[in-house]
Amino acid sequence: MTSSISTPPPIDRPLNVIVATDCGSTTTKAILIEKVGDEYRQTYRGEAPTTVEAPFEDVTRGVLNAIVEIEELSGRKILDGDTIITPCRDDKTGVDIYISTSSAGGGLQMMVTGVVQNMTGESAQRAALGAGAIVIDVLAANDGRLPHEKIERIRSMRPDMILMSGGTDGGAVTHVVEMAEYVAAAEPRPRFGLTYKLPLIYAGNKEARPQVKKILDDKSALVVTENIRPVLERENLAPARNKIHDLFLEHVMQQAPGYKKLIDMAGAPIMPTPAAVGLIMETIAKREHLNLIGVDIGGATTDVFSVFDGRFNRTVSANLGMSYSVSNVLAEAGLANIMRWVPFTIDEQTMRNRIKNKMIRPTTIPQTLDELQIEQAIAREALRLALIHHKSLATGLKGVQQERTISDVFEQQASGKTLIDMLKLNLIVGSGGILSHAPRRIQSMLMMVDAYEPMGCTRLSVDSIFMMPHLGVLSTINEKAATDVFVRDCMIYLGTCVAPIGQGKDGEVWADYEITWPDGKTTKEQLKFGELRLFPLASGTQATIKVQPARQVDMGAGAGKTVTKEVHGGVVGLLLDGRGRPLRLPAEQHARVAALTKWFDVVDLYPVPGAER
Repeated sequence: MTSSISTPPPIDRPLNVIVATDCGSTTTKAILIEKVGDEYRQTYRGEAPTTVEAPFEDVTRGVLNAIVEIEELSGRKILDGDTIITPCRDDKTGVDIYISTSSAGGGLQMMVTGVVQNMTGESAQRAALGAGAIVIDVLAANDGRLPHEKIERIRSMRPDMILMSGGTDGGAVTHVVEMAEYVAAAEPRPRFGLTYKLPLIYAGNKEARPQVKKILDDKSALVVTENIRPVLERENLAPARNKIHDLFLEHVMQQAPGYKKLIDMAGAPIMPTPAAVGLIMETIAKREHLNLIGVDIGGATTDVFSVFDGRFNRTVSANLGMSYSVSNVLAEAGLANIMRWVPFTIDEQTMRNRIKNKMIRPTTIPQTLDELQIEQAIAREALRLALIHHKSLATGLKGVQQERTISDVFEQQASGKTLIDMLKLNLIVGSGGILSHAPRRIQSMLMMVDAYEPMGCTRLSVDSIFMMPHLGVLSTINEKAATDVFVRDCMIYLGTCVAPIGQGKDGEVWADYEITWPDGKTTKEQLKFGELRLFPLASGTQATIKVQPARQVDMGAGAGKTVTKEVHGGVVGLLLDGRGRPLRLPAEQHARVAALTKWFDVVDLYPVPGAER
């Protein structure tokens, strides 16, 4: 699948000092990147609350505040009043370029339409998601809504943009024209800027273009591009994605509070944060030939990215986040599912109040251990639910005849199979405040292990201080700078999780294992069901583990079959997870708190104050 973003023209002047910002829904993060000798390094960072809402209603205030922090730390003069000094005037004045990404103001909100919901409707959804959008609704001819309900929905949603797809080239045009008529009847208004026409991209059956133009030309800012499903067996998402990105800059960003100024300040096109993170995830997967899952958990949304067998997918769970959307995590997961991760007894009402407090004070951070444990419990559920959502959309093409055996003849496969195969997964990459800024790296690792339940041997890593969006946009203008900083300053390898699959009884032998360490020494022990074990294994080193699972237990090669794997170290080390897959926590509260306490103590998750870290 082609990359999600069109690349801007290269910049011909040397870029030795770069300042980059990411304007998030809650926080604006700025980083300074400087060329030190032959390589680029991230040297200073600053952050400030995002200022897209009242009383400021100007995103550039937060940007300037974050850059002021970098000025104070670095001693470099970057600002002249409200202007960024570019290019550098001398060693201590100015920067060569300023670049930015943004998801402030709720990011890019889109509505997509198709003819058949789980075919062209889903293809349109994938195109929009890959371009960094939040899809607020998918309308289709067969979605079960009556015409007046569709029209009312389009009118009330006020998206930033609409993507219309439908039909293969040369196919019937009736339903595509029908959807265009619903859109025209709704006369949709954009979310920002009451005076301009709503951008609408038509990427459906080319035979319907003349009629769609006739119906929608006066009602919207219509742009026509190639069909995203020209034939049933193939998706062509890149042209629509590139158009979405262009229109986002030309129309949507110009209307949002302060963005006109931000666009003028930046030396390269502003990119939606999720698209920038997706770009860097694709780069990692290609460079290392990996199957990976990446996550960016923010204040309002959780984005999940995957690359399996070279196919890139992104989904955004617009209702799952750690500040503005924290109450939605509670609603979707249910209180019981969040409380199952809390290692102490707390009554339901207190728990609800804590969660609601976070929603109304989104920029607060935990002040006590209890608050940290509750926030990390919520994060586990947000991550878990976002992956379920991702699996449902990262699928093979629906409606396409698969190769079938005789036993399949009586089973019509209407839906595509998910591309996410946890046994083929090489690497999990975590990003976003709760993962990047966890007080201890083991906390980030265990949150991802508990939420994603990796199987077999899986490596885990985390974005050190949340700079993937900055590096994604930087990679479009200077790939070496982005790669240097990514390898040396951004990616922190946590280690490897080894997790056999199956269920058992507490205390029974789950697997015999033998670890050969880098110095040639060996450790031979047994892993019991319900047990966690953590061994130090330094970053940049490898060990070999041979696992002989019990008769009913599978390490990926089949029940009871021995598996030998190379495992990579990291700042946390090698984690052996004998808690079974799927992971089931005890139902009874005291037993559950006891189990969590035991696991958390074994890996020193929340050390006692005063004890050595």
